[in-house]
Amino acid sequence: MTKLKSAKRIVVKVGTSTLTYENGGVNFRRIDKLAQVLSDLHNSGKDVILVTSGAIGVGVGLMGFKARPQETHYKQALAAVGQCELMSLYSEFFRKYSQTVGQILVTRDVIEIEETKKNILNTIEALVELRIIPVVNENDTVATDELEGANIGDNDTLSAIVAGIVHADTLIFLTDIDGLYDADPHQNPEAKRIERVEGVTDDIKKLAGGSGSNRGTGGMLAKVTAVEVANRYGIDVVICNGENPSILYKVFEGEPVGTLFAANRK
Repeated sequence: MTKLKSAKRIVVKVGTSTLTYENGGVNFRRIDKLAQVLSDLHNSGKDVILVTSGAIGVGVGLMGFKARPQETHYKQALAAVGQCELMSLYSEFFRKYSQTVGQILVTRDVIEIEETKKNILNTIEALVELRIIPVVNENDTVATDELEGANIGDNDTLSAIVAGIVHADTLIFLTDIDGLYDADPHQNPEAKRIERVEGVTDDIKKLAGGSGSNRGTGGMLAKVTAVEVANRYGIDVVICNGENPSILYKVFEGEPVGTLFAANRK
């Protein structure tokens, strides 16, 4: 964990389970704390890029739906409503800490085409230069990969790709579990957290299967799959519990929280 202390450019990915309560309502206190911590890290000199999920989840709560709908067109509609509310919340809470945010919505095609991928990088670099925190999300109103379970297709993978595009030093997943365990902690109370992983293997993927929240599209397996992508870029990844975003301080102070997936930099 000690090399995380020197990380200059960080990507933080926050999931729906971190932004909302079990009943679908927005967790204002947690978003406020997230904005405070990220603004403070930004003030300390780090380049901070936030990749967020939650547009559909926020839309579900805002519109009073009892559950996340299955129909793609309803998910797209809720994403349109929820994205407006989500960015409004980020803008409001970050402004409390004298910080400006800028929204970037992406789809699979702009990531896969070299010219448009460069445009994303240029935009993020300009925002960073202006000391604005970029807030990145997949554009679920027009991209259905994530909604239909296809594999770009989730913001975990998106965060790894974004981290690679911007040459980040570290990617942090704030999720609803403390890290990767040697057994499913939901089923086995004796399960132990693994502090460090050197390379994602099939055995590691098996350990990751089955964990996660029922409010998002990811889960631990999706995160470990994204870790593979980030590690190939030479980026260290930490998966940790986002219940209290102040855990980010511990990560960058080198404390053994969550699970560190160390990149093999040759």
